[in-house]
Amino acid sequence: QSGWSAPIWLCILTSALCIGLYGVVQNYYLLLLFAAGAGISHALFHPAALLQVHGETTVHNRGTLTSIFVTGGNLGFAIGPVIVGILIGFGGLPALTLIAIPGLLMAAFLYSLTRRRAPLPKPVSAEVASPRIPLGPVSLIVTIAALRSWVIMASVAFFPAYLILTTGSSLVFANFMLTVMLLAGVVGQVTGGFLSDRYGRREVTILGLFACIIPYMLFFMTSGWIVLILMVLIGYLTWSTFSVTVTMAQEYLPGRVGLASGLLLGFSIGAGGLGVSIVGIAADLMTLPTALFALTIPLIAAAILSLALPRQASAPGVNQP
Repeated sequence: QSGWSAPIWLCILTSALCIGLYGVVQNYYLLLLFAAGAGISHALFHPAALLQVHGETTVHNRGTLTSIFVTGGNLGFAIGPVIVGILIGFGGLPALTLIAIPGLLMAAFLYSLTRRRAPLPKPVSAEVASPRIPLGPVSLIVTIAALRSWVIMASVAFFPAYLILTTGSSLVFANFMLTVMLLAGVVGQVTGGFLSDRYGRREVTILGLFACIIPYMLFFMTSGWIVLILMVLIGYLTWSTFSVTVTMAQEYLPGRVGLASGLLLGFSIGAGGLGVSIVGIAADLMTLPTALFALTIPLIAAAILSLALPRQASAPGVNQP
């Protein structure tokens, strides 16, 4: 694979510095500049890092190892707000600078590691020199990922408000349940990645998407402690196919792993973020429960589209000759 990819340590360093400065910057335009810098670094990090991960894997363990990598980010996504809340609670906004420390240490570690280590001995270009992009499968997997991301991101954004509105939960408890839901998603990702190595990416994707439909619908039809259990189950199932679809995209584009990773972690998640705005507008026009329940439509659409996913020639598990 040719082309430039950003040094991973530089992406982490830039993101850590930009986010750490949020708490001390007083100028609005500087804040926007640092936010853009953190966003760009974040966007550059994932294709480069996933390219490294892909180069260390085989078809037999790629799902598991990719899920472990992606899980790190989602684990941070789950506990990050809690850590930020604690820091601000004890030291105000200036204490937010402390959140840069782990990123700076990791950037230094990765920089020293890359200085000592030779380049990866198994570049992706060894698989295919200049592959033709299979537009059909790639468009399909990106669409499925975008629809799923719409459901995931809207759930993260609005489920706490839904709990407060319908169950009378406190803000603290609602956010605690969101963290539990996201941690269940971390477990779901690792499970999905492991199962995809044994039984096939396509099979796990289909099963995970269809299995999520009923719990999601029941979430809005029940009350009491069952709602909390369903919330955790939704987190587990919706995230269980996340790293699996990233791996599938990489295997559909074996010579363009960075592009595949960028599409799945950039474009599809961005599309899901735009979908959150649609849910917010719908909630204002109707009610929040109605707007959230309507997300069964993209969830069902993603599950049905997954049936059209082609089997990879190098699929693991039961598909492996």
